[in-house]
Amino acid sequence: MVTLHSLDVLLLAFLIYLHTCLHAALIKTLPAVQPKTLNFCLLTELLNGIYTSGEVEIFPQGKLGTPMLVYCDMETDGGGWTVFQRRKDGSVDFFRGWKEYTKGFGDVNGEFWLGLESLHNLTTMTKMSLRVDLRDQDESVFAQYSTFEVAKRNYKLTVGGYTGTAGDSLTYHNNRIFSTKDRDPATFITRCAMSYRGGWWYKNCHEANLNGLYGIDVKHQVSSSDKLKTWDVLNVILRSGSWWNFEVISTMKMRPTAFSPPARG
Repeated sequence: MVTLHSLDVLLLAFLIYLHTCLHAALIKTLPAVQPKTLNFCLLTELLNGIYTSGEVEIFPQGKLGTPMLVYCDMETDGGGWTVFQRRKDGSVDFFRGWKEYTKGFGDVNGEFWLGLESLHNLTTMTKMSLRVDLRDQDESVFAQYSTFEVAKRNYKLTVGGYTGTAGDSLTYHNNRIFSTKDRDPATFITRCAMSYRGGWWYKNCHEANLNGLYGIDVKHQVSSSDKLKTWDVLNVILRSGSWWNFEVISTMKMRPTAFSPPARG
């Protein structure tokens, strides 16, 4: 004999079964939800509650591409900067060949160069801005550029739209291709990468050079024909001997030009 109680139990079991089937069918019709992919050091998911600079894994070519470990500067001028070069103590040799400059070298927490291929990939995904920060024991200055791109062919530099306190010495290098000790254009009177001991966008030779020899042997940083420029510190050692024993820190970083710093309450 079927009682009212047993009918209630059967009805409840049927409703649970129906709910389970409908839920399973609904799940099958929905697209898989993928986690956000960090392309730069600036997505809302990254900035919200994460204001400390440090290592972050990003995917410049999307979630199916090769991940890249970068250093994110989340503090300077609102944060969101992907750092691609740092010099601070001379612990890493920057007098390297084309393959190493293309791939990158060093440690993102210390001295490093992210790599020309990575610079090309990042700067051609969207319009980028460049910031260069220079600091010694007594002073900090910066140079910022609203346009920054590294082309695929010979990693030619496009840079412009200067603002800042360091003076504009990088625009001189606009439209120059990258040179290394084993790939120095024959059109130069001087083999710049060999003479100045580092890879750079030379223009016979430079007004700015962050990748030269660090801290010693000033003759390799300055030729007799060079004029005093605003970015002397970009040669890593100033042309005045009084600076030789001072620590000079330089960083180069990029972020999308359209970036707007989030409110930090």
